[in-house]
Amino acid sequence: MELKGNGFVLRDWRKGDEASLQKHADNRKVFDNLLDRFPSPYTMEDAIAWVDNMQNQQPMLNFAIVVYNEVAGVIGLEPRQDVYRKTALIGYWVSEELWGKGIMTEAVKLITAYAFANLDLTRIQAGVLGKNPASMRVLEKAGYQKEGISRNAIIKNGEVMDEHVYAILK
Repeated sequence: MELKGNGFVLRDWRKGDEASLQKHADNRKVFDNLLDRFPSPYTMEDAIAWVDNMQNQQPMLNFAIVVYNEVAGVIGLEPRQDVYRKTALIGYWVSEELWGKGIMTEAVKLITAYAFANLDLTRIQAGVLGKNPASMRVLEKAGYQKEGISRNAIIKNGEVMDEHVYAILK
């Protein structure tokens, strides 16, 4: 499966993606804007485990962001459960060298359209760390609306901060 963007592709995970994934993911500035479950340092073992885990997804929920034939980022959906089962959480990151180039805004638009067309969802939601205004701009440019701020909801690198909640409806 491939979703084509301007200068990049969102596609399924393949053996051979590990080296470029590890190269771009092993960046403290990337880690600083993500959940703690994202490893730092990001080792080759982490990359191998990730690519192995992403094989044969049904349905397709997690995409490699491929730029110049390298995996330079990730975008994915995490379906919620129970009474939230029509909602998915969206998460993403891209290599620091590609920040500010519009790739992530377009990637969010592509995966959002894909999700609403192919998955039984009515809502996609994102939680953004208070110290990440660039990610807030990505979501706003992609049509997501800020629904609120959960004050002091996040602890990242020992610092308490707000979570900005964004969503888009089908």
